[in-house]
Amino acid sequence: MIDDDILTIDEVAKYLRVSERTVYDWAQKGDIPSGKIGTVWRFKKSEIEKWVNERLTGNKLMPQQAPISITTIVSPDRILFLDYSAKRDVLLALADNLANAPQVKNRQELAMEVLKREELMTTAIGRGIAIPHIRLSSVTDLVVSAGISRTDIVDFQPLDDEPVRLVLMIAAAYNQHAYYLQTLSFFSARLKDQELRASLLAAETTQEAYKLLAGA
Repeated sequence: MIDDDILTIDEVAKYLRVSERTVYDWAQKGDIPSGKIGTVWRFKKSEIEKWVNERLTGNKLMPQQAPISITTIVSPDRILFLDYSAKRDVLLALADNLANAPQVKNRQELAMEVLKREELMTTAIGRGIAIPHIRLSSVTDLVVSAGISRTDIVDFQPLDDEPVRLVLMIAAAYNQHAYYLQTLSFFSARLKDQELRASLLAAETTQEAYKLLAGA
């Protein structure tokens, strides 16, 4: 992300990791904060960041597609109990776990891009939750790995300053933009439930945590 406050369509597209056409369509429909200077669309960096955070925290849901089926994107073997205080260690552990899924074709690219994405903006959304997320051409379908930390992860820099303990990593195919955003919103909203968060943190087995996430 550049330092200037005013962004072009190209810069917003690179930041959000979507096509320029997608950003243009959103601007035309009024779905994203924007303004025109002559015939050219321009965007305020602060407004784009606020727009992203509102969707990640579930204040404004993206348009719904097919219902989210947790059992098709998470499995017990993609739930980890973690004991790291640094987010880099957490991200690498989850990326390594997620790379075992058949949907992920390039382990090294996944780890590298997840770290790069985190450098752009923290994926911590408050309430002790972080949802690192990435879309890659080397991923064939959306898949999730969940981390339950026994230790406070202290350097995610969430807005509410609450140390992160629950981390859901989402990897999706590059052409799954709508489903990807829908999944982000779904988990953001679901994990607002304080009882669910407490139960996940108290879970003793991956099977127990999986049942809680799946709503069983």
